[in-house]
Amino acid sequence: MTKDVPNVPLIDRVQQDMVSAMKSRDEARLSALRLIKAALMKLKVDSPKPIDEAAEMQVLKSLIKQRTEAAAMFRTGGRAEQAAKEEAERALIETYLPVGATEAEIEAAITAALAETGVISLRQMGVLMKATQAKLAGKMVDGKALSEKVRARLT
Repeated sequence: MTKDVPNVPLIDRVQQDMVSAMKSRDEARLSALRLIKAALMKLKVDSPKPIDEAAEMQVLKSLIKQRTEAAAMFRTGGRAEQAAKEEAERALIETYLPVGATEAEIEAAITAALAETGVISLRQMGVLMKATQAKLAGKMVDGKALSEKVRARLT
């Protein structure tokens, strides 16, 4: 179940949005929503156990990464219109992800994790990362950026 809309699974929200996109004849939005639904259905078919929210978010993150990489390739290939289409799809997919953590929230989580774990060396960075991520559960956080901030606090 998603946190932002109570009792409505992500796939059902996507289906409802597809219906409204069909009614409004918004082909670009409909195409992106079909893409999301297909990826979620594939996950559902491939997974032997029920799908949790974390698995759904991982699918969405994967789709976002694909769109970002494709847009970059289209731009380098001189196909700006196709790159814009990929970026529009990425923006739509991002609307289904939880809200991202602010810089202040990230810094507060790192500080709290440092105090909680007592980590002082880079060798124990994994312990600190795990504690920080636990404090930021339910929020979108770029792992690479978080890693850099944690590393900076330890050196």
